Amino acid sequence: MKATEVLADGFGRVREVVHEVVEGLSAEELNARLDPEANSITWLVWHLTRVQDDHLADAAGTEQVWSSGGWADRFALDLPVDATGYGHGPQEVSAVRVDSGELLLGYHDAVHERTLSHLRGLAAADLDGVVDDRWDPPVTLAVRLVSVLSDDLQHAGQAAFVRGAVQRR
Repeated sequence: MKATEVLADGFGRVREVVHEVVEGLSAEELNARLDPEANSITWLVWHLTRVQDDHLADAAGTEQVWSSGGWADRFALDLPVDATGYGHGPQEVSAVRVDSGELLLGYHDAVHERTLSHLRGLAAADLDGVVDDRWDPPVTLAVRLVSVLSDDLQHAGQAAFVRGAVQRR
């Protein structure tokens, strides 16, 4: 199995968890926070998708699905258009709300498809290419992809935990 196929499988697992978490929930459940400082399912799924979109577009030198696909307009968040969730406090978290899970899943699926498209176009040698030289050692594409995958899986798991807690209320 090629490394890009392993990565595609990993991102597919993120997509599966995102769908399991979001499907069947009301807007109230998606936007619920366990306490005023906690992240909602909406924020967690939006954030993990924004990070994946942002980081992969940067590495590939393409425009983000967020802007090119009109998702920023559809979400109409009261946040800077380039926000990904990094550094968000409770006030910014509360600004990320949806009226249904369809919006979250639509954006996530669009980013997932773009991710798979990027992965399909990579050769093994591409994974060794440096995508960020602000770090020591510089970050290769392989390291960036694993970093995004790790972050996504953590946030998807957090969203699954929140779903369980919200449904037990």
